Amino acid sequence: MSAVVQIAAREPATLDLDAGPASRNGLAVLDLREASRLWRLCWTLSWLDIKLRYRGSVLGPFWLTLSTAVMVAAMGTLYAGLFKMDMRNYLPFLVLSLVLWGFLGSLVTEACLAYTSAEGMIRSVRMPYTLYAARIVLRNVMVLAHNMVVVIAVFAIFGTWPGAEALLAIGGFAIWLLDALALSVLLGALCARYRDIPPIVGSILQMAFFVTPIIWKPELAGPQRQWLLPFNPFFSLMDLVRAPLLGTLPTAMTLLSALLYSAALCGTAWWLFARVRGRIAYWV
Repeated sequence: MSAVVQIAAREPATLDLDAGPASRNGLAVLDLREASRLWRLCWTLSWLDIKLRYRGSVLGPFWLTLSTAVMVAAMGTLYAGLFKMDMRNYLPFLVLSLVLWGFLGSLVTEACLAYTSAEGMIRSVRMPYTLYAARIVLRNVMVLAHNMVVVIAVFAIFGTWPGAEALLAIGGFAIWLLDALALSVLLGALCARYRDIPPIVGSILQMAFFVTPIIWKPELAGPQRQWLLPFNPFFSLMDLVRAPLLGTLPTAMTLLSALLYSAALCGTAWWLFARVRGRIAYWV
């Protein structure tokens, strides 16, 4: 709490509603810097979110792991037969895709509530706004970490361990974390101002699940349609992490499109955050 008090003392007690671009960007940089200094508080709040979510549960967050394992077993048996694919090749792809998509889908959904869910804290304590966005990202990373147990188990059963290419997934995941923070800031601010955006985001996610290679492999699109896949931002960003963990490399087009999508997302998020940062407290 002393760290919070220090931030309140350091941060200027002025509104930036009518400040110029340079001043707004300076306050946004200050917000991000102060949030990075409070990484211990961010970790504590994220862990507390996990504990409160599964309070009174016997297995806690591992209920998600168990449900993922059951879903993979059921869907793998069904779709391997429908798509006429070998289980040894299909099941590792399916389990990895579902776990990574679960992380992305949960992150996008919770990003919409980044500020509105912290209404009490925002109105009572002066803390950097990017801390609330980082809290969303960190707690979803925690959930992803224990869901990866299912992926490791399937890889071990079928003996399909990735090679040295798996190291490239670290860079892809670093881009994911940067994009996740930018998305939480962007959607958090937009959804605080316009409360009808979260249902729209939910509908987009449902549609994206079916048009993105999650339960079906990219090869099934055929050579005539496969070139269209990089135009799907979900596919491009997904393949940054999924392809190396499956022992392959993303294509140059996929890599380029993913970097362009990430740059556009981060740039838009920064522009909006710097512009509306002073209004967030009035919107929640």
